[in-house]
Amino acid sequence: MSNREEQLKAFGRLLDIMDDLREKCPWDRKQTFDSLRQNTIEETFELATAISRHDMTEISKELGDVLLHVVFYAKMGSETGEFDIADVCNRICDKLIFRHPHVYGEAAAQNAEEVSHLWEQVKLKEKGGNKTVLGGIPDSLPSLVKAYRIQDKVANVGFDWEKKEDVWAKVKEEIAEFEQELRTEDGGNKDAEFGDLLFAMINVARLYKIKPDNALEQTNLKFIRRFNYIEAKAKEQGKELKDMSLDEMEALWQEAKKSE
Repeated sequence: MSNREEQLKAFGRLLDIMDDLREKCPWDRKQTFDSLRQNTIEETFELATAISRHDMTEISKELGDVLLHVVFYAKMGSETGEFDIADVCNRICDKLIFRHPHVYGEAAAQNAEEVSHLWEQVKLKEKGGNKTVLGGIPDSLPSLVKAYRIQDKVANVGFDWEKKEDVWAKVKEEIAEFEQELRTEDGGNKDAEFGDLLFAMINVARLYKIKPDNALEQTNLKFIRRFNYIEAKAKEQGKELKDMSLDEMEALWQEAKKSE
């Protein structure tokens, strides 16, 4: 592992390369905040995928791609005189110090839960910060992540079940309402009722210290792995999936489970 001097040297090298590219490369010189936005989103999702797979080599690579975008935006900001990489670093440093009074001030927090409560209080007091409890949640967040953040924020100001086990009554209530809606003639509110059920299950995840997005992604990867096994075995047998019976595919699915 590198020491701090080597780390700073590597970061300086990246800044120098960014300067060169912005000056000498037609593609890099042409880019704007708007043109890079979609690429940034894609790079962030690629990092998230690598994290889900616990692939440290890939995580390191994808972190580099995301860092490049940070440096790229900072370079463009410096060209208009709005901000540069030093402003970016100093602003996040100032924010971290302000939001950690238990480290840099007189406040006390003995565990992660107490820190979370403290953060919400500090953010409401922060100059230019959130004016309401839910004000800082980005509209663009994926719905699953947004629901978790909403629930976490209101819980930090006391809007929560007294005991986590109490959430199961809400889940059962939402299941019953969803089933009832499906039995109606038009089922016009089924989307809303299903949304309520999902929201309740995300609350279960939060209360039991599970990140629902991570949990679902792990299940996605597991399903892909097992279905790929079925497809590969079918090809070995000279069969097309569409020509196999459900029982045949289920037998291969069980093989895939046992092989893990």
